[in-house]
Amino acid sequence: MNAHPALTVRQHPVVHVSNLVRSFGRGPNILDGLDLTIRAGEFVALLGRSGSGKSTLLRTLAGLDKAPAGTVTVPAERAVVFQEPRLIPWKRVWANVALGLRTPDPRERAVAALSEVGLSHRLEAWPLTLSGGEAQRAALARALVREPKLLLLDEPFAALDALTRLKTQSLVASLWRAHRPAVLLVTHDVDEALLLADRVLVLDQGRIGFDLHVNLDRPRRHAQAAFASLRTRLLRELGVEEEYPDEPVAETSAPVGTRAPAASNRRLEEAVWTASADALARS
Repeated sequence: MNAHPALTVRQHPVVHVSNLVRSFGRGPNILDGLDLTIRAGEFVALLGRSGSGKSTLLRTLAGLDKAPAGTVTVPAERAVVFQEPRLIPWKRVWANVALGLRTPDPRERAVAALSEVGLSHRLEAWPLTLSGGEAQRAALARALVREPKLLLLDEPFAALDALTRLKTQSLVASLWRAHRPAVLLVTHDVDEALLLADRVLVLDQGRIGFDLHVNLDRPRRHAQAAFASLRTRLLRELGVEEEYPDEPVAETSAPVGTRAPAASNRRLEEAVWTASADALARS
């Protein structure tokens, strides 16, 4: 069963970028006539080689870098989660989440957001006592408590260990389903993009060079033949040819006492995502 019906043309765009050009100093254009539209509730992942301008685009959409007049339209209600949690160390976790809220009940709203990401037991903790995964969940709570129409994610899982990253990806999918903001996820991970996004974009030479609609039912799994096909297609767009086939590798193909790392890693990721996906499907 598809838990996320396809977006229709009737849904209005919350992000509109037209002919955006960005450069630094006298260097070449990082973004060179870029056009982009993201619709309400749409989850978009952005891939590209290092230095292609992914974070430059995200910072522009976040308002951290000023764009030329008339080139970028974004909602006022937007929030950003970076690779580092960027929590203020001298404020308790709940106070970090409530920071800047202009409501009569900032603590109550912060407590509700932290409960939603599984941190209700860490309200009074200091940020430096949190694990990496807990700190990033607190950062997600801080973003979502503002009820953004646009959520910008700048490689938010990159600093996490493999298992924590998979669990946090699953949490983001669940939070997106509950709140349905438009999302732009900047990532280098093709599998991550395909597991989470409605569309996957490839940024190349300062423009969107490839726009892939991911028409796979959710929850998604690596073992799906269509998933593997889309993965290969995206890797080719990024200039990468897979070294190993996607078929399972027999244990006997490796020397005694060793394992074929690519195959075993895929099995581990599949097991974690299957458990997470089943839990989401039951929720």
